[in-house]
Amino acid sequence: MRVTNGARIIAGTALLALGLAACGSESSTGGGSAAGGDQPVRMELGEPQKLFYPGDTTESEGAEVLAAIFAPLVDYDENKQVVNDVAESIKTTDNKVWTIKIKPGYTWHNGEKLIAQNYVDAWNYAADQDNAQGANGFFSRVEGWADLNPGEGKTVSAKGMKGLKAVDETTFKVTLSKPFSQFKTMLGYTAFYPLPKAAFGPDGKITDAYAKQPIGQGYFKLDKPYNKGTDQTIDLTRYDKFPGAKPKFDKLQFKLYTSPETAFNDLVAGNLDVHDSLPPSAISRAKTELGERYIDAADAGVGYIGFPLQYNKIYSNVKVREAISMAIDRKTIAETVFSGTRAPADDFINPLLDGYRQGACAVCNYDPAKAKEQYAAAGGPKTLELGYNTDGPHKEWIEAVANNLRANLGVQVTVKPFEKFASILDDLDKKSYTGMFRMGWAIDYPSAENYLTPVFSTVAIKTGSNYAGWSNKQFDELLAKGDAAPTQEEGLKYYQQADDVLIKDLPYIPVYFYRTNAAFSQHIKGVKINLLNQVDWTKVEKVA
Repeated sequence: MRVTNGARIIAGTALLALGLAACGSESSTGGGSAAGGDQPVRMELGEPQKLFYPGDTTESEGAEVLAAIFAPLVDYDENKQVVNDVAESIKTTDNKVWTIKIKPGYTWHNGEKLIAQNYVDAWNYAADQDNAQGANGFFSRVEGWADLNPGEGKTVSAKGMKGLKAVDETTFKVTLSKPFSQFKTMLGYTAFYPLPKAAFGPDGKITDAYAKQPIGQGYFKLDKPYNKGTDQTIDLTRYDKFPGAKPKFDKLQFKLYTSPETAFNDLVAGNLDVHDSLPPSAISRAKTELGERYIDAADAGVGYIGFPLQYNKIYSNVKVREAISMAIDRKTIAETVFSGTRAPADDFINPLLDGYRQGACAVCNYDPAKAKEQYAAAGGPKTLELGYNTDGPHKEWIEAVANNLRANLGVQVTVKPFEKFASILDDLDKKSYTGMFRMGWAIDYPSAENYLTPVFSTVAIKTGSNYAGWSNKQFDELLAKGDAAPTQEEGLKYYQQADDVLIKDLPYIPVYFYRTNAAFSQHIKGVKINLLNQVDWTKVEKVA
């Protein structure tokens, strides 16, 4: 479940006075104007919410780092089709029992051989409620998951999921509780990374030392432990024993910013090499000055306004939520605030994926007169609060939404900025923030189901990204029918029906569909951003 701060798939905010060639990076290292020699390739990043536990990294910043350190079982091609990566084969005859064989030649960064048991250990750890991993719910389809999740206050007695077993050093078997045709599609997600023996302490828990400096089996290894809250860079070195295609440069550095505008200034000044969250008012300048170094591409993400329904009853009337939706001028926000780099959202499923239906969300149409009438009739609150994170480019569009609500509903709206995306997620987790909130979703894998289960299912309230706390039995049942369908095509029909329930109840308001608006410096070439909104480091090259 990859909620996004905007820095990976979400572009947009106010541009600073860009007449200043460079306001100076918020990073303490990694500057300079040349990318030759030992100079790393430097990428902009917001601060990850947590340390680097693959099973607990459910936001885009941490996922970007982990994608450089770990290699997934599967990847996705340009046609959104699943292709094997670390997996040599993934086979099933009934969509319930899956046999996964890994390719030879992969080793951990400490030199140990990658084995099937590493996946078994990692998945069992993420699935155990005692470990409180954010991606726990992704394993709920595996037989035996319920034994590791007896509920709050109850003791876990099982040692692992009975549906997960290593057959030999290179093969493991996964038995699901019910058939799920899209299981293979899921396996490119962060939660399904393996873990080495070195990750676990004597008590069987992942150690803090490991989470600060994870040992992976991917392209890069971390140079030193990452100290969250103090370090301004995350430094990595290419792992030359990685089999297959490798990056063509030695050093990678993630530079942490709290302002996308500052990051853009650094890019223009040559102090940053990759920025994939360009502020919208920087788009015109990026197009003019950067030429082919500006990237504008279709994106599978969705931007929302969410409601904390579980713990703030002022939003409980769906008619109030519909009125708020109809009061938002999506077209103007997409065309003016985002300089045409967004599209008005009219479904919870993005147009890039099968399952999208144009105009599915009727209350996503701008109708200020009807919105005001319905809001008053439903007894909507006289004051509203709308929270957003300032380390992603959201200020302008959130202010535009607030102005829409003030003008069209006749209410007072307070806009509450959070300095970091991690902060608003933490407050939502703790149920201490009770206002409306901006949220974004970057897909974990190319399926319509991924827009539904991780964000809106009942199980995702405790083990996913259901920050609304919304629960609907009909929705959950339709998801289950889609999961059990023999083919993805047949399952899609049920997912669309579940989407209809979501639209009818509106726990979140879809506001826009993303586009990727990124740029890179004159020091590198070949920058490609994949379907999961992560940089393909094997394509990047330094320019002499």
